[in-house]
Amino acid sequence: MTLLITVFAAIIATIVWYKSCPKDEMKVGTLCWLYWGASVMWLVDALFEYAELKEEYFMPALEDMINDAFLGLAVVALGLIIWLVILMIRDPQGKIKAVLKRKTA
Repeated sequence: MTLLITVFAAIIATIVWYKSCPKDEMKVGTLCWLYWGASVMWLVDALFEYAELKEEYFMPALEDMINDAFLGLAVVALGLIIWLVILMIRDPQGKIKAVLKRKTA
């Protein structure tokens, strides 16, 4: 489930990035790298787990599937938080700087 959720998030982020290319003001490319990196990590994890469990890998318990789904959603949420922090620090459209200048003036 974690692999499936992060791959879907990576595909969606890549489509959004591709549509906004080449300007990419919102730095969606960074989000793509985060999600594709997580997808590769979960793929390696799945391969090693399959090597250990063999055919039992394809018959997970419902509780394990729910736990994996929550973990996958947590990874997607963490990726969004990291992306938002990067976006706020870089402030590509200058909106945060404008708000801060307005408050001090």
